[in-house]
Amino acid sequence: MNSVIHAATVLQIIPRLDTGGAELATVEITEAVVRAGGRAFVFSEGGRLVSDIESEGGKHIEFPAATKNPIAMITNAFRIARFIRETGVDVVHARSRAPAWSAFLAARATGTTFVTTYHGAYGNSGLLKPFYNSVMARGDMVIANSNYTGALIHDRHGTPIERIRVIHRGVDLEKFNPASVSDRRVNSLREKWSIMNDERIVLHAARLTGWKGQRDVIEAAAKLFASDGDRRAVFILVGDAQGRDAYVAGLERQIADSSLEGKVKIVGHCDDMAAAYAASQVTLIASTEAEAFGRTSAEAQAMGCPVIVTRQGASPETLLTSKRDGADAATGWVVPVGAPSALANAIAEALSLSMRERGAMATRARVHVSNNFSSQNMKRLTLGVYDECLKSALATAFEDAERGKSQ
Repeated sequence: MNSVIHAATVLQIIPRLDTGGAELATVEITEAVVRAGGRAFVFSEGGRLVSDIESEGGKHIEFPAATKNPIAMITNAFRIARFIRETGVDVVHARSRAPAWSAFLAARATGTTFVTTYHGAYGNSGLLKPFYNSVMARGDMVIANSNYTGALIHDRHGTPIERIRVIHRGVDLEKFNPASVSDRRVNSLREKWSIMNDERIVLHAARLTGWKGQRDVIEAAAKLFASDGDRRAVFILVGDAQGRDAYVAGLERQIADSSLEGKVKIVGHCDDMAAAYAASQVTLIASTEAEAFGRTSAEAQAMGCPVIVTRQGASPETLLTSKRDGADAATGWVVPVGAPSALANAIAEALSLSMRERGAMATRARVHVSNNFSSQNMKRLTLGVYDECLKSALATAFEDAERGKSQ
């Protein structure tokens, strides 16, 4: 194939299109492929982001992509192979393990380029899990969403370095821009969450599940207030429960047992995360297991909100700290995993920043994200991976289209 702009057809496959980094990346790459002059298809079981796929010019096909039934997965492989042949798919891009197996079989049967993005650290214990996970390392190219994940893929699966491309998840710098978030949006959220005028939000945004660290956040809140910390602080736990009612009930009991009613609030899903970060004094990423990237950290910093992350996985890659990068470079703090006292101390330090110190940190944080974690960069580099496989020039076409849009 000649090295010319190729109107490639890309099929992405993912279980569902609700919230999450992999889901948002699916929408973003749909937009990038279409902008580069290609065709973009997505197979999934549906979700709230389907409309975004369609509005970006892609085509969503409802498909039982979440099934882990071996017979259904093989049936799916035949369906994908038929779609590849009928539609002229050039690249199949899998973003989750179960559908990746079906996509892998279909791609090999049709001689189609197979790309994966390794979105999670994935538990790897036992006899079957390593094999099940290995499909995410079987791509002709394997995209790792952080340096941590790239090393994990190489060490765990033996994937050659030359087949791994580290592409950090991207942040939409237009959407997550302090200048574009009105006081009305911020005040609307504060009113929805019943935040008083003088109260200061400590934000934890993650789905409600044990390893995301909500229990540690509640304990840190108790320790902060017990040590005469800022009584104006209100801890807001944003995130979907996704059916984990027993876990939520346990968090509510912990809040009550710690006498933190009104000081720690479980508020559910938030449709305006840019306003949530703008409303907050600090954002926490308190995960007790490895994050493969840490989009929340990057989004918060893009909004000029300081962050505190736990020292595991890729989270420390997402920010600058005074200890590692110098006091004049810091955009947040890194604390040990499962250490509520250290978390409380970092929260206290964040809440004690003067307006000048906070403003300087906010400016540094946005520059840091703009230089390292922009969605535009992620789109261009992902199209570049397709180009390496197809000998095409999608990335160049995308850049030309972006320049034309800005003129």
